[in-house]
Amino acid sequence: MIPLKLTRLTKRYHGVAVVDGLDLELEAGRCHGLLGPNGAGKTTTLRLSLGLIEADGGAVELMGLPLPAQAAAARRRVGVVPQADSLDPDFTVRENLLTYGRYFGLTGREIAARIPALLAFAGLESKADSPISALSGGMKRRLTLARALVNDPELVFLDEPTTGLDPQARHLIWQGLRRLISQGKTLLLTTHFMDEAERLCDVISILDQGRVIVRGSPRELIAAHIEPHVVEVFGDALAEWTRCASAYCRRCEQAGETLFCYTDAPEAVVAELEQRPGLRYLHRPANLEDVFLKLTGRDLRD
Repeated sequence: MIPLKLTRLTKRYHGVAVVDGLDLELEAGRCHGLLGPNGAGKTTTLRLSLGLIEADGGAVELMGLPLPAQAAAARRRVGVVPQADSLDPDFTVRENLLTYGRYFGLTGREIAARIPALLAFAGLESKADSPISALSGGMKRRLTLARALVNDPELVFLDEPTTGLDPQARHLIWQGLRRLISQGKTLLLTTHFMDEAERLCDVISILDQGRVIVRGSPRELIAAHIEPHVVEVFGDALAEWTRCASAYCRRCEQAGETLFCYTDAPEAVVAELEQRPGLRYLHRPANLEDVFLKLTGRDLRD
């Protein structure tokens, strides 16, 4: 069964196509990334995929069921981690899990049996009876993730799950998500952290202006769309170097006070830069962020 299938999906607001004939199909048991700049249509796509809003055209099948006709039945098999935590501040950690489980028709006994594993998953065993106000931001985010698993979903939607977290909390959530993948769960992840997508995702779709512009594994996208090496150059003498950089680099892009030099032969670039004391540089392999910026641009989106 295909966990999620979008066919020619379209949604317009005030005559503008926010989602524009989108085709997307998830393979079961894998982590799928949906990336794009602000305004690309990611959040609207997620809401359409869950049957929370109705499309202007096309079709949505969630867990093999058509939406919106059978949205309620389909959502019982799905978990959702929203951008903003929506925990009930009047309840404890345990009570939040119990209450949320009721929405799926689970009995109190069924939910109670699942709570120890959910708390362990989120690293919150010692906080079971703590009020939400006593939790840190990272703890709240981990509880929101655990709450999304209370119904043992087959597909989990993750809308920017680690935004605002410190590195330790991010790594803890990454470990939990990898465990879900190893258990055969299907994940659909939106994130603005390219390193997160590169670490977690088996397949990535980059969305822009409501359409998928490229799709593939992180390694495939890097190999297909970007030079293998990047040398970031900055310093007081950058203007002078910029005029001659094309002789050493296949492609250059300037962003602020940094020149990004993309090349197959970094040794020649580095050797030249070593002769220029007014410049500093960072040599690194190309990554998914380079691909993303090349395909969607470096300009800010509102």
